[in-house]
Amino acid sequence: MGIKVLLAALLIWNLSTSAFGFNASANNTIRIGLKRRTLDFNSIKAARIYAKHHHHRDTKRNSGPLKDEVVYLKNYMDVQYFAEIGIGSPPQYFAVVFDTGSSNLWVPSSKCIFSIGCYLRSRYRSRLSTTYTKIGKRCKIPFGTRSVRGLFSQDNVKVGSSVVNQQVFTEVTREGFFTFLHARYDGVLGLGFQDVAAGRVTPVWYNMLLQRIVTQPIFSFWLNRDPKSRLGGEILFGGVDCTHFRGQHTFVPVAQNGYWEIEIGDLFIGNNSTGLCRGGCPAIVDTGTSFLAGPTTILTQINHAIGAEGFVSMECKTVFSNYGNLIWENLVSGMCEKLPSPRGKSYINCDVFSLPHITITIGNKPFPLSPDQYVIRVEDNHGAHCLSGFTALDVHPRRPLWVLGDVFLRAYHTVFDFGNLQVGFAESA
Repeated sequence: MGIKVLLAALLIWNLSTSAFGFNASANNTIRIGLKRRTLDFNSIKAARIYAKHHHHRDTKRNSGPLKDEVVYLKNYMDVQYFAEIGIGSPPQYFAVVFDTGSSNLWVPSSKCIFSIGCYLRSRYRSRLSTTYTKIGKRCKIPFGTRSVRGLFSQDNVKVGSSVVNQQVFTEVTREGFFTFLHARYDGVLGLGFQDVAAGRVTPVWYNMLLQRIVTQPIFSFWLNRDPKSRLGGEILFGGVDCTHFRGQHTFVPVAQNGYWEIEIGDLFIGNNSTGLCRGGCPAIVDTGTSFLAGPTTILTQINHAIGAEGFVSMECKTVFSNYGNLIWENLVSGMCEKLPSPRGKSYINCDVFSLPHITITIGNKPFPLSPDQYVIRVEDNHGAHCLSGFTALDVHPRRPLWVLGDVFLRAYHTVFDFGNLQVGFAESA
């Protein structure tokens, strides 16, 4: 209901303003430069994507069939891109993930005293803000199999050079003992829909529109593929920067289930169809996930085609290879090959030139990913390693869910069109 009311208000508002357009202007837009952090093994080992599958009875019919409802959950340990916002007056600054896969704004609180992770990052202090309003209602924001807990509060939020007044957010008071111990950001600013917000609070993006901070109901993401650049990417609220893409955007409608969810079609390994999504599969466009996630059945095909092997099996081989050729040949090699790859992460050869393209069909158009786009380099004390950018996510065999994370979004500039409930993709410049 919340989105319908907001869209109705936007429709009346747009009738009295200029026609809708995609050209960024100097006024009524907010430009946010993103910082990039390098993935490390701590974040990769902690990264998981979840989807819970629920059944509930149709309330319109007493004896109606069971309906499927997928609840998409995740943690944020594999996030690479974040930027700084301010909360309070004067502003207290926090590094946050701008996340289209969630809808709440949350940061650690000075009241968080029993979680080690809170002491390692910036914490919000309500007593230092002259615009703070106490709400005090307790809330829980789920991620993965855990959650962060805290209190709803209200204060001004500075995004770029603009201030969103009286924004409801969560002061996190408990994060779990080691939940965010390795996180290099403070919190999350959700850009999803109010329907999936904890407490059904009004998201920051909604208030940007309602307070007329931006005049066009769109925002766009560009992630910089140049690893040497200091600029990791950019978010433009209220417009699109034409220098960040080539050609025209392909737009597809958003499904009405609370997420930036679209439908994708068939997937190809090289020129060969997998056939899995030929009839359509749901896919969540998620700026808060590093990898591209999909069902194990097809991820197995893809990782086999690109020569990826299990995360644990590779570590096992590295350890035991030091114990001599005889043990390696007779015991260790076979044992390591049988070890599973938890969380779906897989090693891959860093020499990517011989690997096939992986193509996703969106809006009846092909969106290919080249090997250098889907192979992720991870640095450690022993040098560079490479990982497959594809990870497993199993929800239900009849409804395979995909998550188009940063692996895909680095290749394609993305427009989130809130006014028309659609998402557009164009080749990133």
